Amino acid sequence: MTTGVARRAERLLGAAVSATSQVAGGDIAHATKIRLSDGRTALVKSLPGAPADFFATEAAGLRWLADAGGVPVPEILAVDEECLILRWVEPGRASAEAAAALGRGLATTHAAGAPTFGAERDGYAGRLPLPNRPAPTWGEFFAVRRVLPYLKLARDRGAIEPEDATSIEQVAGRLPRLVPEEAPARLHGDLWNGNVLWGLPVGAPPGAETVPHLIDPAAHGGHRETDLALLALFGLPHLPQVLEAYEEASPLAEGWRDRLGLHQLFPLLVHACLFGGGYGPRAAETARRYL
Repeated sequence: MTTGVARRAERLLGAAVSATSQVAGGDIAHATKIRLSDGRTALVKSLPGAPADFFATEAAGLRWLADAGGVPVPEILAVDEECLILRWVEPGRASAEAAAALGRGLATTHAAGAPTFGAERDGYAGRLPLPNRPAPTWGEFFAVRRVLPYLKLARDRGAIEPEDATSIEQVAGRLPRLVPEEAPARLHGDLWNGNVLWGLPVGAPPGAETVPHLIDPAAHGGHRETDLALLALFGLPHLPQVLEAYEEASPLAEGWRDRLGLHQLFPLLVHACLFGGGYGPRAAETARRYL
C-alpha cells in the first residue's frame, strides 16, 4: 500500500518520495505521511475504489472554506480520483488562546456566506452519500436533506425503533418554528473534535503558538448554529473559549444554546446508520426535548 501511495504522490507532485509513515486516525481513508526530496512534507489521504468524486468533493470544500479567510485549512498540493495530498501540518497542543482564535476565525468563515442552503454538489458523510440539493429555507434543507434521509436509513438498518423514529419526524416538521432563520452561512458541516487540527505554523520554533486548522469538511450553506452544535456534541478542548470568542465576534440569536440538540440530530442519526448502538435512542431522546 505504501509503495503505491508513494508512486502516486511522485507522479502528482513531480518529486521523489524519500520516506513514508502511516498516520493513525483515519476512519475511512488511509493516511500516509510522506517526505519529498525537495524538502516538503505532506499527508496523503488515499482510498482505492473511492467514488470518482470523493476526494475532489473534499478538495472543493477545503478551497471554499479557505476562500472565506477565517480558520485556515491545510494547503492542497494535489488531488485525483484515489487520493488527496495536503501539506503536512505539524500537530501542536490545544490552548485557550488557540481556541479563542478558532472561535473568531469560525465567525469569519461563517460570515463569508453561501449562495443558498445546500451546495452545488452532493457530498459524503463517511462513505454514505450526503444530499446537498439547495432548498429555499434552512428548516426545509435540514429536515429534507439531513434528518429525514438518515432517519429512513437508520430505520432500514434496524438502528432505531419505530416510536423513536416518530418522535424525530415530529421534530423535523417543527424546525422552522424552533430555529430562527438566518442567511446561509459558510459551514464546515462536520465540525466535530477530530476535524479540528491544532497545528504549528510551517517552520515554527518549539513552543510556538498553535494555529487551529479545519480538515475533512462536508462544506455547504447552512445555519451557523450547526457547526457550533457539532463542536459541542463529542467535546472539544477549551470549548467555552471557542464559544465566547465566537459570540464576541458574531452574536447569536437568543436561546441558541438551548437549540444545539436540534442541530445534533443529524450527526447522531449518521452515527446510528454507521455504528448502531445507542445512537438511535440518543437521537430520539434529544428530539423529545423539543416536542
